[in-house]
Amino acid sequence: MMLTVRDVTFDVLRRHGMTTLFANPGSTEVPLLCGLPDDLSFVLALHEGSVVGMATGVAIATRRPALALLHTTAGLGNAVGAIATARVNRAPLVVIVGQQDRRHLALEPFLAGRLAGLAGDYPVWFDQPPRAQDVPGAIARAWHEAQTWRGPALVVVPMDDWLAEMDPQEVIAAPRQLIRAGRPPELRDTLGTSAAPDMRDVLAIDLHSSADVVPELAAMVAEACTPVIVAGSGADSSRTWAALVALAEHLGCPVWQESFGARAGFPQDHNLHAGVLPAGRAQQRAALGGHDLVLVVGAAALRHYPYQPGPLVEAGTRIAVVTDDPAEAHRSPADLAVLGPPATVCEGLLAELGVPAEAGRTWRTGERDPGVTGPGPGEPMRASHVLAALAVRLAPDTVVVEETPSSRPDLHRILPARRPLGFVSAAMGGLGFALPAAVGLRMAAPERPMVAVVGDGSAIYGVQALWSAVRYQVGALFVVLANGRYAVMDRLADLHEGGKAPWPSFEEVSLSGLARSFGCPAIRVDDHDHLLAVLDEVVPTLPTRTEPLLLDVAVVPDTVFRP
Repeated sequence: MMLTVRDVTFDVLRRHGMTTLFANPGSTEVPLLCGLPDDLSFVLALHEGSVVGMATGVAIATRRPALALLHTTAGLGNAVGAIATARVNRAPLVVIVGQQDRRHLALEPFLAGRLAGLAGDYPVWFDQPPRAQDVPGAIARAWHEAQTWRGPALVVVPMDDWLAEMDPQEVIAAPRQLIRAGRPPELRDTLGTSAAPDMRDVLAIDLHSSADVVPELAAMVAEACTPVIVAGSGADSSRTWAALVALAEHLGCPVWQESFGARAGFPQDHNLHAGVLPAGRAQQRAALGGHDLVLVVGAAALRHYPYQPGPLVEAGTRIAVVTDDPAEAHRSPADLAVLGPPATVCEGLLAELGVPAEAGRTWRTGERDPGVTGPGPGEPMRASHVLAALAVRLAPDTVVVEETPSSRPDLHRILPARRPLGFVSAAMGGLGFALPAAVGLRMAAPERPMVAVVGDGSAIYGVQALWSAVRYQVGALFVVLANGRYAVMDRLADLHEGGKAPWPSFEEVSLSGLARSFGCPAIRVDDHDHLLAVLDEVVPTLPTRTEPLLLDVAVVPDTVFRP
């Protein structure tokens, strides 16, 4: 019996484990979706940004490509910001984009999309198959491209392609398994590979694969008198944490977290954790001053905001980078960059240094003393008070999804990541990530308590995800720090000598009201005692709850912001 492109594609999805489709459907996707087989699941989001955000959460939790379906120009256009975030967060996605009927595309009919380039350089791979029969193979290849390059791979499919006949024997597809051995593949041009001319004299980095460079890296570490480690998002795994704990304890050196990282690369309750690097180059230079070697693991060297002139590090300080991201390796002005899995490289480094393999398998945990109490008599509630209340109640395995820009420094200080995947954020910097990402993360890791801490300005961007959380019984807790304004923008404006900022506040917006309109239970919290009572009731339910809850917590704006 002759099958259709749709039938063969479903087999491709099954073979690659992409049996859940996140979508906000349009007419160009109807031929694919109607009569969806029972073994494939459809998850509806009410905005394309939430579609990609939820899929991104799943991809982060599983480390495997998740599947998103978008509707031609409008859908892809609405999702571009979320696609950019997925790329910078290194989340593997397969994104199928609908297109008008192939048979009259030349006439540019209604809903015909000029889709090539719409998402810019953020996709790791983009394809518009020349024939309908090439679609299943393109989707199989997209899975491999997304997994290899850790980002979104896009395939455009005209709506009539799905029902075209094809012989499954004629599928031109990617391999069923792709195993990388030896040296990494030749590095392609990737996003952000340029280096500012004043960063270092060494602009052409010494780039090696992990197989042949560990002894050289070990020699650099052994020669250093005062090394320091900078851990990044790419180090967020149990194996890499254990290796870095063993290395830091062996060297007796501090470990900084990269600035604006998407995840934590080191246990932030360890006594050698020094904090999050300040974002300014001068402040980073001061923080890393006195160290003759900066070993960056799972990140590029180094991330800043805003721009400041001057060298990256003090004279006489060498930089070594360990990353499995070719783009990070290429844009790092380092003395040595090692391209390979951080866990494998760090374990090899420990072996070269003679450190026992089991040395870092445990690290200190325990009750948190956030160093912050509640407001005093007559004092208003601040974000730090809310974070402190969470810190002493949340279990160590809680996943905290952050999108509260003005309070992020307080969150890092008060609510540290104590387990891998304990902190997740949008490394791109745009708003609208946290709510849908928390939904996807909880779907993929239902055993982990899930708390999203977001500002009200951030929550508005992704509030549609609350409906999906209700519909699919996702028991996440959404804590909204509601100050009725874009507080981080106000603080940045304070630092600028250009006069008063023109944007107004929006105190009249009720996040609890918006949540209820989407069917999500919500509680408005206006004082500290009420907050503590609600948290004491809700937090113990987080591991098993299936109903989302939004806490709309009134706080006064922070008056200082130092990224």
